[in-house]
Amino acid sequence: MEEVENTSKRKAPELDSEDSSAAAVMNGHQSLPGSAAKRQNLARSCIHEVAAPNGYDLSKDEAVHGTLSNPVFNGDMAKTYPFQLDPFQTVSIACLERNESVLVSAHTSAGKTAIAEYAIAMSFRDKQRVIYTSPLKALSNQKYRELSQEFSDVGLMTGDVTLQPNATCLVMTTEILRGMLYRGSEVIKEVGWVIFDEIHYMKDRERGVVWEESIVFLPPAIKMVFLSATMSNATEFAEWICNLHKQPCHVVYTDFRPTPLQHYVFPIGGSGLYLVVDENGQFREDNFLKLQDTFAKQPSQLDGKKSGGPKASGRIAKGGNASGTSDIYRIVKMIMERKFQPVIIFSFSRRECEHHAMSMSKLDFNTEEEKDSIEQVFRSAIFCLSEEDRGLPAIELMLPLLKRGIAVHHSGLLPIIKELVELLFQEGLVKALFATETFAMGLNMPAKTVVFTSVKKWDGDSNRFIGSGEYIQMSGRAGRRGKDERGICVIMIDEQMEMSVIKDMVLGKPAPLISTFRLSYYTILNLLSRAEGQFTAEHVIRNSFHQFQYEKVCINLKDAFYDISF
Repeated sequence: MEEVENTSKRKAPELDSEDSSAAAVMNGHQSLPGSAAKRQNLARSCIHEVAAPNGYDLSKDEAVHGTLSNPVFNGDMAKTYPFQLDPFQTVSIACLERNESVLVSAHTSAGKTAIAEYAIAMSFRDKQRVIYTSPLKALSNQKYRELSQEFSDVGLMTGDVTLQPNATCLVMTTEILRGMLYRGSEVIKEVGWVIFDEIHYMKDRERGVVWEESIVFLPPAIKMVFLSATMSNATEFAEWICNLHKQPCHVVYTDFRPTPLQHYVFPIGGSGLYLVVDENGQFREDNFLKLQDTFAKQPSQLDGKKSGGPKASGRIAKGGNASGTSDIYRIVKMIMERKFQPVIIFSFSRRECEHHAMSMSKLDFNTEEEKDSIEQVFRSAIFCLSEEDRGLPAIELMLPLLKRGIAVHHSGLLPIIKELVELLFQEGLVKALFATETFAMGLNMPAKTVVFTSVKKWDGDSNRFIGSGEYIQMSGRAGRRGKDERGICVIMIDEQMEMSVIKDMVLGKPAPLISTFRLSYYTILNLLSRAEGQFTAEHVIRNSFHQFQYEKVCINLKDAFYDISF
C-alpha cells in the first residue's frame, strides 16, 4: 500500500470555500490513499468527506462546481424536484455534477432515491447509459415501475424477467451485472454510471461477494453511486474505491430521520404496550422496569412456555393462548382501532408469516368498494397464467386474504403474487402485511406502524438477538414522510431482556461494513473461461475490500508495535 498524505478538516457550512482549503496533516506514513475534508450541516446533521488519489486533477470551474472538499452546483440541473432538497441531497447532487463517485449513507426513507434519479437524469442528458442494481428481484421490479413513470427508456433484467435489454437505463439485480462483466458485455462500454442500491448488503455472508466482485471488475472510467443505510465505516469504503479505481469518492452521511419513531415493547401474554424509546431518542428506564415486572409476576406461565423449547414458545406465545386469541391478533386489532394502519408485521420465518396471516380470519379492514377493486386487479394479474396454474392453492388462498386487507410477502411466493401484493400495498388496499426481513431491504413501501414478532432470528449458526443494523433497517419502514407525524415500532418479547440488550438494539450505532469476500469455484471458473484473460484470481483477491481492510489492520498493528517498542 503506497504511502501518501491524508488531510482532514471539519467545518460548519457557514465557512467560505477559501477556509475549506486549509488542511491539518495527519501521520502521512500511516495513511491510506486519499484526502478527507469534513463539513457538518448543523440543521440536519449532514457530513461530507472525500477520498481523492494523489495528483488528482482539480481543474473544475469553482464558480459552478465548488471545490473538491466543498462541492456546490450552480449550473442548470439535469432534473428539478417539486420539493426542497435536504442538505445531504444537495451535496450529493453537487458531487454527481462534478462527475465523481459518491457514497450516500442515510436512514431508510430519508430520500436516497432522489439522488439515484438525478444520476439517471444526468445520464440521459449526457447521452450515456446507466445501470441501476439492487439486491432483490422485488426491489428491481419496483424500481423499474417507478423509473418507467419518470423516464422514457427503461429496461429490466432479473433472473425472472427481461424487458427492453437495450434501454438507456437498465434496472437489474447485482448478479446480472456481475455476469455481464464476466462476459465482457458490449453494453458495459457505453455505461457512464452504475448505481448500487443497498450497498450495505455487501456484508451478507452468502451474497456479499457479488457486490465486491462487481466493483472490482468495473472499468475505472465508470463512475458509481452507492446508496446505503447508515454504517460506521463509510470513509473506509470510500478510500477502498479511491485506491481501487484511482478516482475520487465522496461520502455524504446523515443520521437525520425525516419521521421520528416511537419504540414500544409488548410482553407476550401481557396486557399493554410500554414506551421504551420516545421520538426524541430518549430511553425510558421507568417503563422498562415496569415491563420487567410483568414477567416477574408470571413465572409459572413463562416456565410452561420454555419447557417446550424455543420454537414451541414462539408458537404458544404468538399463535394463540388459552382464550383462543393470539397476541398478534390483539396487537393488529388495536392498531386498526387506533388508526395506526398500514402496518407491516415482520417475522423471521415464512411459515410464521402465513400462520399469523391465517389467524386474522375474523378481521376485515376493507370496504366493499375496496374489495371490488382488489378482485378486479387480482383477476387481471392472474389472467396471464394458464388455467391450470390459476387453480394452485397459493393463488386461490390469497384472494380471500387480500379482500380483507391482509397479505403475505416472502421469497417463497410466486413472483406474480409478490408483485401483486406490492402494488396493492402501495395503493393502500392492503392494511396489514405479514412479511419476512427481505421486505425491508430497500423496497420503498413505508407504513405507519411496524411490528416485530420476535427479537431473535436464526442466522445459520445460532438463534441470536437481531443487531442494531438489522433493527434500523426494518424499523425504518415505520413512518411515511409527509403523511405521519411519527412512526410506531412495536417489539414483541417473550422473555426478560437485559436493559443493555434492548438499548443496543434500538439505540445502538450502525454496524461497520465488514467484507465477506471469498473466492468461490464459480468465480474461478468464470475467470478462467469467460473473463477473456483480463483478470486473475490474484487480481481479484488483491483488490478486494477484504484485502484492503486486512492491510489497514496490519498497518495499525505495526504502528502500535512501533509505539510500544520506542
